[in-house]
Amino acid sequence: MTVRQNTEAGSYEALVGDQVVGVVVYEERGDRTVFTHTNVRPDFRGRGVAAKLVRAALDDVAAHGRTFTNYCGYITDFVARNPGYEDLVDGEHPGWLLPKARDSR
Repeated sequence: MTVRQNTEAGSYEALVGDQVVGVVVYEERGDRTVFTHTNVRPDFRGRGVAAKLVRAALDDVAAHGRTFTNYCGYITDFVARNPGYEDLVDGEHPGWLLPKARDSR
């Protein structure tokens, strides 16, 4: 599986061969990325596709010195399990965070 950013579609795409099997959808607003949802084809669920997609998307946010706002339940859970990404959350526009993440700010 490979992950690519599709800037025209506003998504990060997981590919198996030439098939898109999952996406993380986003919008760019100034110097932050707003994640709206993650979706994986049913026949590829349970294989770690979403985790690889989200990790690649958040690593890309970090590599470009951006912050992110989150409105995706999967990303909320991912950040809770991988707290090293909490520093990337936009302080003024965090979106959805788990109570633990909110309390630590």
